Amino acid sequence: MKIGFIGLGNVGGKLAASLLRNKFDLTVQDLETKLTESFKKNGAKVNNSAKNLTEQSDIIITCLPSPKICAEVMESKEGIIQGLSKNKIWIEMSTTDESEVKRLGKLVINKGAIPLDAPVSGGCHRATTGNIAIFVGGERKSFEKILPILTTMGRKVLHTGDLGSASILKVITNYLASVHLAALGEAWTVAKKSNLDLNKTYKGIAISSGNSFVHETESQVILNGSYNINFTMDLVEKDINLFNELSKKLNTPLEISPFILEIFKDAQKKYGSRAWSSMVVKRLEDKFNIDFRANNFPEELIDNEPEEKGYEI
Repeated sequence: MKIGFIGLGNVGGKLAASLLRNKFDLTVQDLETKLTESFKKNGAKVNNSAKNLTEQSDIIITCLPSPKICAEVMESKEGIIQGLSKNKIWIEMSTTDESEVKRLGKLVINKGAIPLDAPVSGGCHRATTGNIAIFVGGERKSFEKILPILTTMGRKVLHTGDLGSASILKVITNYLASVHLAALGEAWTVAKKSNLDLNKTYKGIAISSGNSFVHETESQVILNGSYNINFTMDLVEKDINLFNELSKKLNTPLEISPFILEIFKDAQKKYGSRAWSSMVVKRLEDKFNIDFRANNFPEELIDNEPEEKGYEI
């Protein structure tokens, strides 16, 4: 089974590397030649035409920064749509808008091909080891066909329903992660100003009802001071905007998410759009002239769990 993978960024590059490490026939494309050359050295083929890559692949995976960029890759004259034919499968692994993946899905179906959306969740450190979670929306039969590929890139794989359902769930989970992160900034501020031992505070939160995946992971690089979560401010803003737009389509005015978006926008103004998203807590460190440093926390998250074959949950 020949796989074409377009988009070798922070997440996409790690997912593609899992496929290559597990000996899949892989062709890659990315605007950054340094990334494609690295894959080439490790045995992947490189193709700079999305159309040509699609023609030569059975399965085409996209993992791109925004819905706009994905639409360009799909619909340009040398794009994926032009190279599709009957029974080829397009897997959209970007975090995207449900209505957009459905719109592109119709174009894919018109070519006799099959669309699936399959965003991932769990952090870049788990994408590196193939232990990340994957949500998949689309035809059940096609999902089962690509399950061996999905269980190579991820550990826990969930079929969420129809095309677009996975993208909705992904936007929801990213929104929740952003809320947890903003809340952690306030929690660490109160802990610091109360003169608590921050190492013990970390452990206390981790064993309490206030624990979250975000605390277990992102608090570590916050306490280290690197903030390096491999996810940037502009991507958080994109994700929260997707969540807010979805709520508007559903005629469901929300209370917390618009406020969280303003917090991240403020952090982006202060530290830049490509600053690590966990630096949102630095707003409070700077405001109160404190820091959240503690000893023995890592500069970057590493998944210490062994790579295991994934499975459907």
